[in-house]
Amino acid sequence: MISEQRFDAVRMHFSSPKPYEQLLASLLKDIGDTPVDLDALERDFDSWESYRAKAESLAGPSGFMLFGIIDHGGWMRKVGSFPRSTRVILGNPALAITMLKHDVNAGLFAPVELLLVAEPQGGSRVMYLKPSSLMVVETDDDLLSAARVLDEKLKALVLKISRIDT
Repeated sequence: MISEQRFDAVRMHFSSPKPYEQLLASLLKDIGDTPVDLDALERDFDSWESYRAKAESLAGPSGFMLFGIIDHGGWMRKVGSFPRSTRVILGNPALAITMLKHDVNAGLFAPVELLLVAEPQGGSRVMYLKPSSLMVVETDDDLLSAARVLDEKLKALVLKISRIDT
């Protein structure tokens, strides 16, 4: 059986006066520049407590860690003139479990993703889909509450890296 369910999502846009390279560097300074291999990490620990403690130690000041980077701008320039753009996958298992324990389907949107884009006239922008708008498709107050915590943490990170002084 196949089913289809439509829902609305919220796309967040943040403009920054920072050049793209500085914006990306600010993000990676916070979340780390080497992707964390959660599968390998999971094999090293027998309990949630020890796993969580290790995962938390890998998170940056914002509470997030890097899981992956896709340099869209790199391969797109082979086709033509495109701005620098990078998709960054980030998260934290300790944050994810607060949502997944209410609905494992929230795992479709955890970890979260940011898209950093160089603006042609200078500066850059960050875009992402607001996690609560993706995860909470049906009424679930506990899931919504947990997802809103993630919304705020992600927004705080983007505001932090977008400032010119970071």
